[in-house]
Amino acid sequence: MSAIIQKIHTYECQLFYRVNSLFQQRYLNLFFSTITHLGGATFTIVSAFILLLYSRGELHQAAILSCCTLALSHIPVHFLKRFYPRKRPYLKLEGAFVPKKPLKDHSFPSGHTTAIVSVVLPIIMYLPMTAFILLPIIFCVAFSRIYLGLHYPSDVFCGILLGTFTAIITQFFLYHL
Repeated sequence: MSAIIQKIHTYECQLFYRVNSLFQQRYLNLFFSTITHLGGATFTIVSAFILLLYSRGELHQAAILSCCTLALSHIPVHFLKRFYPRKRPYLKLEGAFVPKKPLKDHSFPSGHTTAIVSVVLPIIMYLPMTAFILLPIIFCVAFSRIYLGLHYPSDVFCGILLGTFTAIITQFFLYHL
């Protein structure tokens, strides 16, 4: 079994290096260093609450779901970071590029990715036409976490799964029970 895990880890590191090697591009650095903050705590919490306060109809229902999903999704993130203390790739992999003042906590799972999915997916669920704009934002935030050397691809993938699973479960419990 450990041979399979080692192969997966080797592939993941190769994928990480392939994405992170793009770090030398000045305009990409600016873009990804900016867009990554859309998944940060400040932006996701403030945007979800503003949406909750000023929206009506379907968007208001989505805002309620976004706030609940955001709050609930970070419970497993918190515990996984404590119980699976995976060092960030820039600390483990030689030659990884990273911006100034990088995060020092554990990398698994990606909290930024979980947060952006938790806020955006409920909006897409209620207003599917927004997917054309919002899905690329999710992708860019998720990609930025690898690009900036802060997460392995599996950290980001698990963040997407956590945000998605939490949105679906929360939606079920809020509106079907």
